[in-house]
Amino acid sequence: MKGPLGFGMDDLLQEALQLQRKLADGLKLLPDVEDVGYGATAREEVWSDGKVKLYRFIGAQPPSGQPPLLIVYALVNRPYMVDLQDGRSLVQKLLAAGQDVYVLDWGYPDRSERFLTLEDYLLRYVDGAVDHLRAQHGGPVNLLGICQGGVFSLCYAALRPHKVRNLVTMVAPVDFHTPDNMLSHWARHVDVDLFVDTLGNVPADLMNASYLMLKPFRLNVQKYVGLVDILDDRQALEDFLRMEKWIFDSPDLAGEAFREFVKQFYQGNGLMRGSIRIGDEAVDLAQLRMPVLNIYAEQDHLVPPAASQALCGKTGTTDYTELGFRGGHIGIYVSARAQREVPSAIHDWLSRRA
Repeated sequence: MKGPLGFGMDDLLQEALQLQRKLADGLKLLPDVEDVGYGATAREEVWSDGKVKLYRFIGAQPPSGQPPLLIVYALVNRPYMVDLQDGRSLVQKLLAAGQDVYVLDWGYPDRSERFLTLEDYLLRYVDGAVDHLRAQHGGPVNLLGICQGGVFSLCYAALRPHKVRNLVTMVAPVDFHTPDNMLSHWARHVDVDLFVDTLGNVPADLMNASYLMLKPFRLNVQKYVGLVDILDDRQALEDFLRMEKWIFDSPDLAGEAFREFVKQFYQGNGLMRGSIRIGDEAVDLAQLRMPVLNIYAEQDHLVPPAASQALCGKTGTTDYTELGFRGGHIGIYVSARAQREVPSAIHDWLSRRA
């Protein structure tokens, strides 16, 4: 007999028995699951400066001869999300299409890097990697900037436009003061000077806690309740653990660079106001006269679509393309839909401008 909520005691009993079976199967499977790895693609180190390293990915076939594609990732997470695993790899798909793909790995800053600035990251590390690629390939490079790395790429390309052939940004915020940007609302009220002067480098665990609290029920409770449903599925369980490993394998952040980024971008909304300075140089988005492809995620809770779409009209290019994809901030490059759509969109856009 069904109760007023649409289920009865028999339904509850079956649900309890199914949960018991899942837990029992999970207890058998979990001890056999080894530490999950990441990375679907072989790579080689081709340049370094301190802890920062430039890697070239090695595909099964030689690249098609287009300019090298340099991926610039955020500082807050490890860049292996772009090459997470076989079948869920943006890099893998781009290589298969004929792109020559490189990535900057920022490493794990320690106390000796506390005083690194945005000038160091953009005009020392990014510029050093770009100069290496220009020397090797004889011309400007293609940049693919992701999240905070997209912000870095916008600034770098505006400061050194002659070194960038084409610019692609993914889930990169431009307007940091859109009404639906919860992270920005928090950051605007942080005494960042006291924060950095007290802590030095910003602990990774503190940053992770901040991101998790943007969706506390979904990211701290619901996903672990959902874990029960896949305890008897080795592949699904390994995929879950691999994603968890990436989420919590976060570097500390260099204190001075964090201070500058929060003040200039989150608090000052400097890209919209034209007030960003990297060292002694002013960033003018009108200097972005190269072709620009701006990709955003339609269900992004970290970088709302409007925050990315604000780039339209700010650049000096006559070749501006904007693409929205269904998915969230992470799903845009690891979901099945994204794997079908995003790499091919990037490759096709670059090929038409080769």
